[in-house]
Amino acid sequence: MQLGVFIPIGNNGWLISTTSPQYMPSFDLNRTIVEKAERFGFEFALSMIKLHGFGGPSQYWDHNLESFTLMAGLAAVTSRIQLFASVAVLTMPPPLAARMAMTIDSISHGRFGVNIVSGWQRAEYTQMGIWPGPEHYKRRYEYCAEYVTIMRELWATGHSNFKGNFFQMDDCRVSPLPQAPIKVIGAAQSDNGTRFAAEYCDYNFCASFGLNEPTKFAASVARLVEATKKTGRDVGAIILMMIIADETDQAAMAKWEHYKAGTDLEAIAWRDAQAEDDPNKDPLAQPNRYKLSANLPTNQGVLIGSYASVARMLDQVAEIPGVRGVMLTFDDFVIGMEQFGIRIQPLMSSRSKIGKAA
Repeated sequence: MQLGVFIPIGNNGWLISTTSPQYMPSFDLNRTIVEKAERFGFEFALSMIKLHGFGGPSQYWDHNLESFTLMAGLAAVTSRIQLFASVAVLTMPPPLAARMAMTIDSISHGRFGVNIVSGWQRAEYTQMGIWPGPEHYKRRYEYCAEYVTIMRELWATGHSNFKGNFFQMDDCRVSPLPQAPIKVIGAAQSDNGTRFAAEYCDYNFCASFGLNEPTKFAASVARLVEATKKTGRDVGAIILMMIIADETDQAAMAKWEHYKAGTDLEAIAWRDAQAEDDPNKDPLAQPNRYKLSANLPTNQGVLIGSYASVARMLDQVAEIPGVRGVMLTFDDFVIGMEQFGIRIQPLMSSRSKIGKAA
């Protein structure tokens, strides 16, 4: 099972709380985290793109770096780990994103990939006057399909004359070409989004839910597996999980209870109001997924326990058919990466050889 780290490009990482570790994002912080990931044998690191925070007392995600710029810097100071930046497709034309990706491919010597963000949070785009309106929710994966098609044409040939409903290329050119195939990641859970991932992506993020329920994402992965049977493409599922670990189950749970006591309900309410814009009633679509973690200080499944308990739960994740890897977040990223690399990974049967080697 591959391992990745979802690096904290926004303040306070993925805990929406006033009592969790409070910190600002910086290049130095993310460099430290990715260098640890590389040392411990992680396969990839990914940064999100967030253009408008949720506010509240914690100022959740009100402070963010830019994804491509950050990953370009990290590409220059790493040597092995795969790096993924996220593109908000409504903010730039696909040839520009393709050229930026090719530039980081050159910096990284073929270790770069792109995560496609279709756009669900209206305020990110209305603040800049580029929100296309509510019709975007129904057509966003058609938009993304054209976007990825153009990027792949340019990466493969340096040239595109693509004509679609959203984009019109006219002898569009980019060069030099990538040193290695640039991988594309989707992050879709709905039926339409999963079909897009199965046809156009190399990996798809599948959401996890709940506390210490390591396989609760199985329905989302099963949907992806079925979709890839129809497209005949190999698209691996990557599961997003938060790790909160300590010497004992009780000590780890005490951390969680402390973070939960400071849950920023104002920020969560703002997030959920934005998500409700999407009319999609699919149970795995964005607004409906958030309901599964209502009033919890995160938007993903959380594995809480001793180092041995967390290792055991991650091995359960690896057993689900279709799972290619896990992308991890931590309550405290610097401490969490050390705990994982030294205390957790060597106990995982799905990672033991790598863990012992690291």
